[in-house]
Amino acid sequence: MDWAELRAGRTLHEDDTLLVLDKPTGWSVMGERHDTDLVRLAADDGEKLWPAHRIDKVTSGVVLFAKDLAHHGDLTRQFNARTVEKSYLAITATTGLPERGRIELPLSVGRKNRVRIAAPRESIVRDGDVWTVPDDAVLQGVSTYPSTTTFERLDEADGTTLLAVHPETGRRHQIRVHLAWIGHAIVGDPLFDKHATTRAGLHAHRLAFDAPDGQRLTITAEPGEDFLSLGGFAW
Repeated sequence: MDWAELRAGRTLHEDDTLLVLDKPTGWSVMGERHDTDLVRLAADDGEKLWPAHRIDKVTSGVVLFAKDLAHHGDLTRQFNARTVEKSYLAITATTGLPERGRIELPLSVGRKNRVRIAAPRESIVRDGDVWTVPDDAVLQGVSTYPSTTTFERLDEADGTTLLAVHPETGRRHQIRVHLAWIGHAIVGDPLFDKHATTRAGLHAHRLAFDAPDGQRLTITAEPGEDFLSLGGFAW
């Protein structure tokens, strides 16, 4: 799939200032310098884009780009101020999650630049539907980042669970690490399954933000069959 084909088939919204795409799994937003790097492919085709945020290469779904640097600054400020509403769909390789939950686990970066919980796994405490670690269990001598993820259980099927997930903070790999460390890793996630044979079960479903003209936009990328089939779910 080249840039023109991807752009034509996967544009969710476009105006003079913005482009919103439904990114396929296996494509990076930027920075990988090969033929699945969206920013590079666009540039090679004569189109300059500035991503307002990133989603992981293994994640499909909504990605927001600015068409000029001035509007890019406004959009990134919204992400930094946490006024952007983000909703993901995730399929875990487990069942038994509550109807609703809140994961408040700080993150840090360990060896080989791997994101992890900034505390020993055995210190994670579940109180009702909230997961935390005691303050005195948080790792010392490393940078730590308070991180919060909430979720709602949508369905269960064949030993898997479909969740709507909302990262209140926007840390790298946050959803993937939070779910894995409470014992509910995402299906096919190569961070935690080195022998995964399917795509990862994470999809950026919805993004709500303020467009440069002041209008509040909500953009949705409906999940594809390649995602839903990971757990045999209907949509």
